[in-house]
Amino acid sequence: MAKRNVSTTAGGIDDQKNPKAAFSERVKDNIMTIPNGLCILRISLTPVIGYLVVQNQFMAACGLFAFAGMTDLLDGFIARRFESQRSLLGTMLDPVADKLLVSTLFITLTCVNLIPLALTSIVLLRDILLVGGGFYRRYQILEPPFTIKRFFDPSVSSVRVVPTLTSKINTALQLSLVTFSLASPVFGFVGHPALTTLGIVTAGTTIVSGLQYIGGNAMIKVPKADSENSKDSDSKKK
Repeated sequence: MAKRNVSTTAGGIDDQKNPKAAFSERVKDNIMTIPNGLCILRISLTPVIGYLVVQNQFMAACGLFAFAGMTDLLDGFIARRFESQRSLLGTMLDPVADKLLVSTLFITLTCVNLIPLALTSIVLLRDILLVGGGFYRRYQILEPPFTIKRFFDPSVSSVRVVPTLTSKINTALQLSLVTFSLASPVFGFVGHPALTTLGIVTAGTTIVSGLQYIGGNAMIKVPKADSENSKDSDSKKK
């Protein structure tokens, strides 16, 4: 067997010679991180914000939404700044938390007639197709044997979620739309033509990005060699 490129230092794998393997080693089963905790906090705030919206408590909803946005910025900063706080789970949990919050706002803002039903339907349909495509891609990537436990285990046939450029633009537009729509009754610009234009552009990018995601192409498998190096390093540490 070929000699593994494993360092005897605390870092484990030589980062410079094999950066991909080093990344896999650092993030393997790295679930208990601050960014992941912030994502869970954002998820827990989502139903509260939705409830405030349907109760027409827009000022309180805006404040809590702003706080949720700060947690999103903070978890991203921490993950980029500190390698020990990165995780494969985080690459999936963060967009899930964001999407759950935005989707909840689309639904609740539609209930109070601040966002058209047609636009919300397009957004939700795109999300359903995205999730379906993601599960299908996960099924394709998963190495046998296939079990439910292995399917939901991020350490088995690990994948990374890599958003497309159109998806990033669409995410920004959706976030802008729900933000301004939520703020419109507070600052008195409900039904402004700019909101209508923003909604039309958002609908267009939602459709395009949805078509890109249907095949699950944004999910990229972590190379098997990386996982093998990670396991080999673990055995040497023991």
